[in-house]
Amino acid sequence: MIPDVLTKLLEMMIGFAAGIAVGGGFVAFLTVLGIIPRLIQLSKTDKLIPVYIASIITGSLFGIYISFADVSWNQPALLLILWGCFHGLFNGMLAAALTEVLNVFPILSRRIRLEDKLLWLLMAIVLGKVAGSLFQWTIFAE
Repeated sequence: MIPDVLTKLLEMMIGFAAGIAVGGGFVAFLTVLGIIPRLIQLSKTDKLIPVYIASIITGSLFGIYISFADVSWNQPALLLILWGCFHGLFNGMLAAALTEVLNVFPILSRRIRLEDKLLWLLMAIVLGKVAGSLFQWTIFAE
């Protein structure tokens, strides 16, 4: 039988290795695809690079804390709405940056002959996602 200390040490090593693998994948996703630099370029916020860095680090650390802490989310509805808006903004911006990096929308707009209406196409997709999300959360969420 393996002593309890060695078992705990082995669990810590495996957990640390898994965290390094997941963190490396996350960093690779953000850097190799160039999502953050493209987002900065599209939004013309070159002066806010320190804010981007601080936000990514703070968000990652807060996410780690939430994952391991026993936190209750019995918060006021206004705070939960704000929290949900931030989640939606993050996921939407990440998806938009990813598709922009992969040139999905420009190719799609050329295929359906709407090159000059690319902004309207993007807005239709965004508003459709917002409407679908609101419909799902107001009708189907309990």
